[in-house]
Amino acid sequence: PPQIMNISSDVTVNEGSSVTLLCLAIGRPEPTVTWRHLSVKEGQGFVSEDEYLEISDIKRDQSGEYECSALNDVAAPDVRKVKITVNYPPYISKAKNTGVSVGQKGILSCEASAVPMAEFQWFKEDTRLATGLDGVRIENKGRMSTLTFFNVSEKDYGNYTCVATNKLGNTNASITLYEISPSPAVAGPGAVIDGVNSASRALACLWLSGTLLAHFFIKF
Repeated sequence: PPQIMNISSDVTVNEGSSVTLLCLAIGRPEPTVTWRHLSVKEGQGFVSEDEYLEISDIKRDQSGEYECSALNDVAAPDVRKVKITVNYPPYISKAKNTGVSVGQKGILSCEASAVPMAEFQWFKEDTRLATGLDGVRIENKGRMSTLTFFNVSEKDYGNYTCVATNKLGNTNASITLYEISPSPAVAGPGAVIDGVNSASRALACLWLSGTLLAHFFIKF
């Protein structure tokens, strides 16, 4: 039966490099060795029918698991796998301007793809921001970084820069926090809506209801 005797170890390379994988097998009759890329759509993973798999100018979408299969129709094929990790510099895939009214909570978000994972920094003009500075919080989780303002004031409005960095490079995106008018739907209990305090409206309604009820009992 076929038996894989020697196969390449998992490998990590930078995008644009060349990669050679080896898979040596024995058996009688001599087995056919096939390489297949497992991290692609079904039916599109065939790569090579040879002991050597050579990939030049490798791209990030060529990362993942590669399966070597040795087959000679005597028994079930012998199968082994090798993982290729492709490093590439960050690129920001999502960064959206956000509108918030004064006194509300505001969140700016920045999403970046990179291998190794990107590290994030936030700036306003030339000043680097940090959690706890001027009432903001920075959270980095995987590919996403968020900058949270817990109580937005006039001085918070403006342009912010999200910088994503790994050992292969960096990139940045400009994101704007801009002012919008407060929505009546989200106004608090003491908010003024159309020039009338909502609490005052409630008292007026109670007074009117009591007056009508008293009038009813007096009349009848």
